[in-house]
Amino acid sequence: MNKVIFTALSKKNFFQRTRISKFVLEKDLIPLNPFMLFDYYLGDGVDHDLVRQANNKLVEKSDELWVFGDISDGVEREINIAKKLNKKIRYFDITKLPEEIKEITENQTIKEQGD
Repeated sequence: MNKVIFTALSKKNFFQRTRISKFVLEKDLIPLNPFMLFDYYLGDGVDHDLVRQANNKLVEKSDELWVFGDISDGVEREINIAKKLNKKIRYFDITKLPEEIKEITENQTIKEQGD
């Protein structure tokens, strides 16, 4: 277990944070899940931009970025950071509950509306 994977997910998929971390751990990798670290913006007790800045710094420090579910504006910013740093990016469909997480291509992703 040596690679650190930043798990990018929309706040609309917050409830799936544990499932996603488990998925990465079962691949013998280390999940860096922002919603496990900062909960849901620390219960709104911290400025959202401060949390976003921390997330962006963690993207920089991770080995890869894995995107789970639809792409919100915040996830799109994380993808752009990873691309700029030439990090490997993988995309996953998480719509089929309870267990199936399926890898998809970037072209199959959906941009979230109203973020």
